[in-house]
Amino acid sequence: MTGQAVPRRSDSTRAAILRAARRRFADQGYARATIRSIAADADIDPSMVMRYYGSKDGLFDAALDIDLGLPDLSEVDDDALGEALVRRFLELWEPAPVATDGAPGNDLLMALLRSAVSDESAAARARRIFAEQVMPMVLRTGDRADAPRRAGLVVTQILGFALCRYVLRLPEVVALSPAEIVTTVGATLQRYLTS
Repeated sequence: MTGQAVPRRSDSTRAAILRAARRRFADQGYARATIRSIAADADIDPSMVMRYYGSKDGLFDAALDIDLGLPDLSEVDDDALGEALVRRFLELWEPAPVATDGAPGNDLLMALLRSAVSDESAAARARRIFAEQVMPMVLRTGDRADAPRRAGLVVTQILGFALCRYVLRLPEVVALSPAEIVTTVGATLQRYLTS
């Protein structure tokens, strides 16, 4: 034995359930995705989903355990804050064949975006991500007393852009290149972060 842990079957089952749940929640949102459909996608009995996650809410919470990996803006040049944040946004949202940095990827964020507009538990998850990840990042820039307002504006810009590009697929927004997005959206975020 080399000292490496042998993966347990339960680990692979959990991983399969989470992959299937993320796809279903991304495609259908929380309300329309069912335990049965997720179990079918994972090629397991629905009782196994309940065994590991207890409920649809428990599964949703586990599937959307998102760490955005936002940049530490105190280490970014003051005039490049908005662009740095937009670059990270694109890394998270733009579809890629394989996630190389452990980022949550498009399915997770799509599931959260689609579900948050129609389900209170998903909206609560989005608010937690805002409070735990976005607010601390914004607190490192500009006026601390104004940070909640500025953080809220940053999120409106990013989520609004994501909705238009990835859900509604507005042709004019889909046609923008990453460089155009960094420049134009970055300028708006720069104002929010530093004003």
